[in-house]
Amino acid sequence: MLTRLQRLVCILVLTLFCFWGFTPPAQAVVSYEKASFIKADFSGQDLHGISFDHSNMQLSTFKGSDLNNGSFFAANLTAADLSDTDMTRVTLDTARLSKANLTNAVLVGAFATNTKFDGAIVDGADFTDVLLRRDIQLLLCKTAQGTNPKTGRETRVTLDCP
Repeated sequence: MLTRLQRLVCILVLTLFCFWGFTPPAQAVVSYEKASFIKADFSGQDLHGISFDHSNMQLSTFKGSDLNNGSFFAANLTAADLSDTDMTRVTLDTARLSKANLTNAVLVGAFATNTKFDGAIVDGADFTDVLLRRDIQLLLCKTAQGTNPKTGRETRVTLDCP
């Protein structure tokens, strides 16, 4: 929790950055709620705990990023590249991951109720303890294959495929 003085300093610094035409790096801001990052590149960044709630991030790249404990509640991640990401305990409820690339992603303990995964690539993804609706689980099982290189778990096993 930031104190009132800390919030004031953050606002002042961000104002100065914007005044001079500079933008701070993604790590400097904890929340990007309701933002638009179409085709943005967040590859290889430490973004753990960050919030992208209600943001439009279609066609964006997060390849190899740490998104642990982040939140993408109701975010549009259509055709986003989330391959090789750590999405442990991420909130994805009501997010759109249609045609997203989740190859070798670790989603252990993620909350993904009502998340749209139609056409998503889940080769090698680890869905251990992910909260999914049964129909979404069965949809993912149709194309699930591979073993996650980080956890050593088979995707179909982590999805509890029939």
